Amino acid sequence: MSKLKTIYEEIGGQPVVDRIIDSLYKHIGVNETLLPIFPDDLEESARKQRLFLTQFFGGPNLYAQERGRPMLPRRHAPFEITPERRDAWLQCMYQALTEAGVEEPHFSDIMGRLVIPANNIVNTPSAKK
Repeated sequence: MSKLKTIYEEIGGQPVVDRIIDSLYKHIGVNETLLPIFPDDLEESARKQRLFLTQFFGGPNLYAQERGRPMLPRRHAPFEITPERRDAWLQCMYQALTEAGVEEPHFSDIMGRLVIPANNIVNTPSAKK
């Protein structure tokens, strides 16, 4: 019986995760909605996101080894995460997955899985009146 592959394996492993992160932070770096909650230097944020997505996609448990359990709502509590910022981040991820060449069915699977944690870290009401 063959073992089912993880999303991490199916999309091409670490090289593809690296392309996703590089593209994601290129988009975050110019997104006016997201920039206020990110540091000027995005390198450390990108490094942590790389660890998280590697593990989230079923690759090595790099995030847990370095930082423990993700506890995303708690880790994001110091930042004002509005529904608009959630949507902006998801749009940046959509662009990153596209640019990294992630294909169906993995593209939709990844986006669907990311909506749950993205919703869970929203901690501030909409800025729109």
